[in-house]
Amino acid sequence: MTNHYITSQNGAPVADDQNSVTAGARGPVLLQDFHLIEKLAHFNRERIPERIVHAKGTGVYGTFTVTNDLSQYTIADHFQGVGKQTEVFVRFSTVGGEMGSADAERDPRGFGVRFYTARGNHDIVGNNTPTFFLRDGIKFPDFIHTQKRNPMTNLKDPQAMWDFWSLNPEALHQVTILMSDRGIPANYRQMHGYGSHTFSFWNAKGERYWVKFHFRCQQPIANLTEEQAAKVKGIDPDHAQRDIVAAITDGNFPRWQLCVQIMPEADAEKYHVNPFDLTKVWSHKDYPLIEVGMMELNRLPQNYFAEVEQVALAPSNLVPGVGASPDKMLQARLFAYADAQRYRIGANYNQLPVNCPHATQANHHQRAGAMAGTQCPYHQSQTGGDATPNYGPNSVETGLQDASQFKEPPLRIDGDADRYSRFDQDDFTQAGDLYRIFSEEEKQRLADTIAGTLSQATQDVQQKMICHFSRADADYGARVAKALAK
Repeated sequence: MTNHYITSQNGAPVADDQNSVTAGARGPVLLQDFHLIEKLAHFNRERIPERIVHAKGTGVYGTFTVTNDLSQYTIADHFQGVGKQTEVFVRFSTVGGEMGSADAERDPRGFGVRFYTARGNHDIVGNNTPTFFLRDGIKFPDFIHTQKRNPMTNLKDPQAMWDFWSLNPEALHQVTILMSDRGIPANYRQMHGYGSHTFSFWNAKGERYWVKFHFRCQQPIANLTEEQAAKVKGIDPDHAQRDIVAAITDGNFPRWQLCVQIMPEADAEKYHVNPFDLTKVWSHKDYPLIEVGMMELNRLPQNYFAEVEQVALAPSNLVPGVGASPDKMLQARLFAYADAQRYRIGANYNQLPVNCPHATQANHHQRAGAMAGTQCPYHQSQTGGDATPNYGPNSVETGLQDASQFKEPPLRIDGDADRYSRFDQDDFTQAGDLYRIFSEEEKQRLADTIAGTLSQATQDVQQKMICHFSRADADYGARVAKALAK
């Protein structure tokens, strides 16, 4: 029997395909949302073997040095003690392109940082933008499908891209960033980085704070125009990879200052925007940047495949003192990234040298699976097929115990489990605020860039987008309409 409604893979009708089940309108996503899990799990298995997103990138090792002790906010040891150094690994990447794509595409840039801390690996897996196109991870597979190749023609599809954005005005802020002069970074060394999501800190008193991470570039920011990028793609499609290899080889070590925005837990209830909405930023006037330390990249990997291709960054790699938040995109990524790595590399991917903890020992009861027994060269761990019990609790005197001293304080949640949409949303103000700080020349280039691909979409999609631009700022909409009419 033919029907016209969306179903799960078992044929069951899906009542709402666009909103995750959460505990209250601003609460965390519930694991019982089997439709969300099915979408994300299937999405993670759609390509073999390269990453579905962030396929092309480069990695560099370095150090992070604390310049301002944050012990009043967090028990995370790598953010405490002025002068304390922590080894880091950073992977830069484009997002939408395949392994063979050009580095100079108009695309967000992945900015993933791993801290090899004394209490485990802490990954901040972000971008070079403080926002994203979506606020709910259930939409992520659909969005990426519009950025990839059309399944029939195997060509990029501007109609799909703009059709999706026209039906999801929450993307407008990030679209404005992407289509502006900031949309094509000149290289990986001359751009800011952001954790983008809202995370949490907690201190020794059990007090929780909401936090956003900012990596402030210490090199001059540089971007490419559309014309410059077109030339660079033809001359050297690997220019960003070549640039950072040359810089490190020459001893020109790039640096970023890590800063945080800190919001007391109680402020989240009364802040004028949802602080867990990934399409929004927090005003620096409300929550100023607080310096944490300096990151310097100074060492190249010795084997690209082993260290860069097999690095498995995941936002679920959290350490005591740093936690998640009810950010719905983050909640989905906590599952999706680690699951993608298990599929892409294997169940024991964390035993590989680039992924295993460098400054501490991994001890757990997990055994077997692909690459079982792979020995981390940094420590003799209790995992991988030795004679210790593979279950807990057990009666062995030296058995593993709970680290209850690092327990995260409880998070109060309240609300009915439902698929919430349209809760106190304003998808236009911040996009308009961004547009208004651009110069006249920047505004015109933005409009021309948008028109370049929007002109390839149908008239109805063009009109929807002009309406969105106009709601952000009347001049924004008028400029795009004029550019489309040329």
